Amino acid sequence: MAMLQFFIAVDVTVVNVALPSIGSDFDVEGHALTWVVVGYTITGGGLLMLGGRLGDMLGRRRILLLGTALFGGASLLAGLAPSFGLLVAARLLQGAGEAIALPAAMAVIVLMFPEGPRRSRALSVWAAVASCGLVLGFVVSGVITQLFGWRWIFLVSVPFILVVLVAVIFLVPGERPAGRGPLDLPGALLLTAAPLLLTLGVVEAGEGSGALPWLPPVAMAGAVAAGVLFVRVERRSPDPLVPLRFFRNRPRVLANLATALLSAALSTSFLLFTYYLQDRLSVGPLQAGLTMLPLAVSLIVVSVLVPRLLERWGAQVCVLTGIGFTVLAMAAIALVSHLGAPAPAMVPAMMLIAAGMGFGIVGLQYVAVTGVTEDDAGIASGVQRAADQLGGSTGITLYVGIGFAPALGGVEPFLASSLLAVAGLVAAGFVARRISVPAG
Repeated sequence: MAMLQFFIAVDVTVVNVALPSIGSDFDVEGHALTWVVVGYTITGGGLLMLGGRLGDMLGRRRILLLGTALFGGASLLAGLAPSFGLLVAARLLQGAGEAIALPAAMAVIVLMFPEGPRRSRALSVWAAVASCGLVLGFVVSGVITQLFGWRWIFLVSVPFILVVLVAVIFLVPGERPAGRGPLDLPGALLLTAAPLLLTLGVVEAGEGSGALPWLPPVAMAGAVAAGVLFVRVERRSPDPLVPLRFFRNRPRVLANLATALLSAALSTSFLLFTYYLQDRLSVGPLQAGLTMLPLAVSLIVVSVLVPRLLERWGAQVCVLTGIGFTVLAMAAIALVSHLGAPAPAMVPAMMLIAAGMGFGIVGLQYVAVTGVTEDDAGIASGVQRAADQLGGSTGITLYVGIGFAPALGGVEPFLASSLLAVAGLVAAGFVARRISVPAG
């Protein structure tokens, strides 16, 4: 399960450093390349709850095999894609494979370990692997792109995904499905369409292109309409993506809201690191990737400490600590960019981001799956992952999209993006303060 989580997490960030090479090969401009990044995360996040529902209904082992096979096949297609359009399509399929596989994988882990120290340790390993995958994606992207070419950033995962498929067959026990029923496909499509339309509107508005001046407002209006329709569909659906009883568990709802707000800032920091190193300092792919190593090392250290502290302090204190570290990291990013300091000056910010991710996300994951049963483990896992990914994608769209928009004139873009992220983190802190869950 951790191996699958690692390579799925890697694919969230592995394209960032490789984007210039992809654009050069396909002769594609910068704003279009955005879809290679957010197409994967938004599609995955939007369909995650459907994936969780499928796992609960049809059996987690069966759905885990299906999603893993789809992810592996899409990775192969992305690596061999002869055109940019097919590459984007492969990324969308990768997101769909992730959405099907990950809720089932996380549900398997949650049901294997009872609540308490064992589950907190298991989820800490799970979160640490995901975090390291996200960060190592930058390193892997830089090294592989410079030495072997960008196509191998996708192809390298294929043999490992085959190992996961074989392991699931032999190691994950089967279970009796809960039963077949109607699937809320309209809800899943609307949940995916809303952030995609929002991204389209913000990206096109930021580009300031006069060719289609109507596109940004129409796309943003469509995003709002899709969100409103999603709520209406969920209220009327006989079998909604998120059953109404889910919202009766106040700690889970607050944990998922805080997850989205924290992930928005964390994902924004990754992109700001890349922009600063490659665009502001003109650092090459290999050096840019290697500069991110302190972040990965810090995450490994934090992953060893967090399980013990989660048991001692409780989830709420860990979450608030993580949010505080992330606020300090965003301030450090703004200061370094203002001073135009060399690449090593970003290392303290990277270490603070690692601490913020390690403390915050692990604590929120623990709260989000507290009290789950066989019947709702998949949907609880799917909602938590969706909050994480859609929060991160929306954060990049809003914080970076607005911060770097030409309309802001002379405002320093790194400062603007960081301030927006801090505002979201303050909101996350208020939400986390209202979470009440007993210590592990």
